[in-house]
Amino acid sequence: RAVGFLMALYQRRLASSTHAMVRSLENRVRRLDTGLQQAQDLASQAPPDLPDLEDLEEMDDADRERLERLLDAVTLAGNADEVRREIEELEHLAERARAVEDASNEAKLDKLHTILHEEGFYDNPEQRLLIFTEFRDTLNHILDRLKLWGFSTGQIHGGMQAGSRDQPGTRLFMEQQFREGNIQVLVATEAAGEGINLQCCNILFNYDIPWNPNRLEQRMGRIHRYGQQLDCLIFNFVATNTIEGRVLQRLLDKLKEIRDALDDDAVFNVVGEVLPAAQVERVLRDYYAGRLGQEDLEDRLLRDVDEESFRSICQTALEGLASRKLNLDLLVERRAKAQEHRIVPETIARFLQDSAKKANLAMRPIRGQLHAFEPGPTPSRIKGYERASDWNLPEVASRYPRISTDRTTADERNLEWVTPGHSLFEALRRHSFDEGRETLAQGACFHSLEHEEPARLDFYRARVVDGLQQTIHEKLFAIEMMDGQDPRLREPQVLGNLTPAGMPENLPSVASLPEQDGWLRENALSPFIEEIRKDRTEELQRIAEHVELSLTEVLRRTDLEVGRAMEDMANQVQGAEGRLAQAQNRHGTALDRRERRRRELEQQQALTLQGVERLTTALVIPHPNRNDPEVKNLKPSAETELTDMRVVMEHERAQERQVEDVSAKDLGYDVTSLDLRTGDLKLIEVKGLAAETGTILLSPNEHRVAEDRPDCFWLYVVTNCTSNPVLQEPVLNPARFEWHEVSKVQHYWLQVDAMTKPM
Repeated sequence: RAVGFLMALYQRRLASSTHAMVRSLENRVRRLDTGLQQAQDLASQAPPDLPDLEDLEEMDDADRERLERLLDAVTLAGNADEVRREIEELEHLAERARAVEDASNEAKLDKLHTILHEEGFYDNPEQRLLIFTEFRDTLNHILDRLKLWGFSTGQIHGGMQAGSRDQPGTRLFMEQQFREGNIQVLVATEAAGEGINLQCCNILFNYDIPWNPNRLEQRMGRIHRYGQQLDCLIFNFVATNTIEGRVLQRLLDKLKEIRDALDDDAVFNVVGEVLPAAQVERVLRDYYAGRLGQEDLEDRLLRDVDEESFRSICQTALEGLASRKLNLDLLVERRAKAQEHRIVPETIARFLQDSAKKANLAMRPIRGQLHAFEPGPTPSRIKGYERASDWNLPEVASRYPRISTDRTTADERNLEWVTPGHSLFEALRRHSFDEGRETLAQGACFHSLEHEEPARLDFYRARVVDGLQQTIHEKLFAIEMMDGQDPRLREPQVLGNLTPAGMPENLPSVASLPEQDGWLRENALSPFIEEIRKDRTEELQRIAEHVELSLTEVLRRTDLEVGRAMEDMANQVQGAEGRLAQAQNRHGTALDRRERRRRELEQQQALTLQGVERLTTALVIPHPNRNDPEVKNLKPSAETELTDMRVVMEHERAQERQVEDVSAKDLGYDVTSLDLRTGDLKLIEVKGLAAETGTILLSPNEHRVAEDRPDCFWLYVVTNCTSNPVLQEPVLNPARFEWHEVSKVQHYWLQVDAMTKPM
């Protein structure tokens, strides 16, 4: 067994590079030479006569261990001639390997050099390359050659700490240097196989092929991932004049044949399902140990790699995506809903600027780059959030490179993309919440144009947690209360239309109304959890079907393996007993996994409300200037508003679009309009005029959303609402016009004629 391991290791290093083989041979010579010298020294201390068995029984553990070491030394020293012959042979092999290396005549290096020319790496320093190898010795060898060829290089290997982006010599620092283009070629071992995002590069070399198929898939996943803008080009180097190389070449060829037959790239994503992780290594090790003949090698390795196995697994994966129940309209609706409610780069940029000021973090805007900043050194208090017990993100960097909240800008300019979930964003979010706790506890007062009497807004936070104590959803609720009226739900965005004001000397009676816990639970929290439960149940049902299909298929295959092994045992085939034990172990593991997933899915369906708390309260007082002519004349009448909404809704429905009136939700627009055929979404602000022309008014919320959503925010103006309503030409991105701020209240007005004039 030891010989099998050793031979397999040497074979892999030989296939990797001559340099790696030289180092292996030199290391073994050194170990044998040192071991023989130590053994001879120990053997000279051995007693002339061995103790009797009775004496051995009387020895304590320390004496026994010392005797065992002496006996091992005597054994090795007794074979000193054989060890010296092995050392001589190893030195001869190492000398031959060094001659090959010195001649610079390695086929893999020559091919690498040729492809670098063919793919334009010498002509385009901006083009980046990722090279994977199994061994540090090969990594060092490749780096030396790349530097001789004039490339800027970097490396990632298991001896490096994860570190941070601003800590030289760490994996994250090297990843950042590669992403920013400071190095052109990154050479890595399996340490870069997982958890590193390198979609800035689209060409990958597998300088040697891992024997674990899952690792091959993980390597490809470093560049073939979300955000990759180009087709990925992947080169697999195989030394076909070795046993290992021929087997791996046959495997790759067969996978390509199956992919072409099924016309499905998913073949390369499920190799690990057909070919277990240790299968290649186990088969080759058995061959090197003499337990398997060369004629049986390929059969053992590729026995289950057939079209039917892949077809079954690919079909199961497809069923797991619930393709048979695909509801295209539902998918389009959900995509549109996500687009409507997504946090846009503009909002994130405003938050970063505002929160950075509170944290004493310099955040200098970069001229000419969309929502881009150059941060200063990270304050220790912000960096300190990474030590929180519930922090499960990467460390907060001591200083970040240039950043942008816009994904496209970040990709094009090689900037750090900061969005919710990024360490810097989350640390600033926590700091802002901590800083605002006292203010939230005190509450605040606002003026409102729409209110005719005082009101109170109570803000609550609640989350839904499953049986695994994982937070499924968290939501903010706002309840508005007035004297003598039932409470009503408002969108939290309602604050955007209010003007901060000082607290009055005499508080209105609404300020002392009791909390409406019962109403909140019945009218807000219960519908909230039921909506989450409905979506969760449907989602888990699809997952459960996939789990049953896929794991039942795995169990079927392991049953076949057990049956074949038992048949081989009956026929006294060598190694059948070991294969039977392994197959039974895999069968038991699959059974346990299926039962565990069933229990987890059951727990994931158990949803409860947790963390319900009132965060703050806001007193809302009618604006003192709400009846001034400057403001009053800009606001349309209720009749005009009914007319303009009717005209717009009828127009959109005539276009066979799905239309919803959301004017009561304070979202900053009145109508959502969705084309289910194309997925095109419009957020429509509706304005009506009694006459043929006039002035329209945008609230702060509406103006801000218009600025933040230039891609889908539309302004529809209906004129002649009192006689013969006419819908004017809809305007996309109305924020591009020059709106005028109302002096007495924070609103914005524009002459309708201004939208038809050339800009």
